[in-house]
This record gives sequence, structure tokens and C-alpha cells, in this order.
Amino acid sequence: MQRKPDLLWILVILFGLGVVTTGYAQSLWSNKTDAPVELAQQQPQLFKR
Repeated sequence: MQRKPDLLWILVILFGLGVVTTGYAQSLWSNKTDAPVELAQQQPQLFKR
């Protein structure tokens, strides 16, 4: 019976770390998304041509 709460706590900790790491990665990429966004906006224009 004691192992089930431990697994739940491990899942909760892993989920929290995932949220923190994704938020940190997005904060790092937010400064570098200008060029990819411009490229993504240029790609539909190439398809329109």
C-alpha cells in the first residue's frame, strides 16, 4: 500500500518538472522565435506563388 502513494508523488514531481522545463524552454525560445515566425509566414507565401 505504501508504494502506490510513492508512485503518485513521483508522477506529480515528474509532471511538475515537465511544466517547469517547458516553461523555461519557451521563455528561452521566446527571444529566438522572431526568425522562425518570419520563415513560417514566408512559407505560405511561397505556396501561394
